[in-house]
Amino acid sequence: MQLGLLHLHNLLRWIILILLLVSTYKAYTGWKAGGEFKAADKKIWLFTMISAHITLLLGLYQVAFGRYGIFTSALPEGTSFMKDKFFRFYWLEHPLLMIVAITLITMGHAAAKKNIPATEKYKKAFYFFVIALVAILAAVPWPFRDIVGRPLLPGM
Repeated sequence: MQLGLLHLHNLLRWIILILLLVSTYKAYTGWKAGGEFKAADKKIWLFTMISAHITLLLGLYQVAFGRYGIFTSALPEGTSFMKDKFFRFYWLEHPLLMIVAITLITMGHAAAKKNIPATEKYKKAFYFFVIALVAILAAVPWPFRDIVGRPLLPGM
């Protein structure tokens, strides 16, 4: 079960990145075009938010009870939590940046619900989505990262 949840968490990473890129593009083009706010854009932003929240729930489970979870593993003897790069990344940096990114995605989606001009909705959403994208890209354990790197598609 643990491995399956980890693979699902990884798969959803790609879905979020794709949806977030589409949402960012839609927000930018809507902002620059200055037209009416489209219901299709609101739906894409909703799907981005939902997939981010599902991934967050899976990730929080991994942080707590996963293979290297807080409650299922221990630090090496005599090691400080903040000095161990692996545990600091997976117990603090990754979850914290992802929570910030998902909060920004939620705020971007919330802009669609506000009673403001369409260009303002698009502009706000664009900035929220871009900052969220940067936070996600910074917090993903890419294969080239020392010690914390993971394969692009684990198990394959």
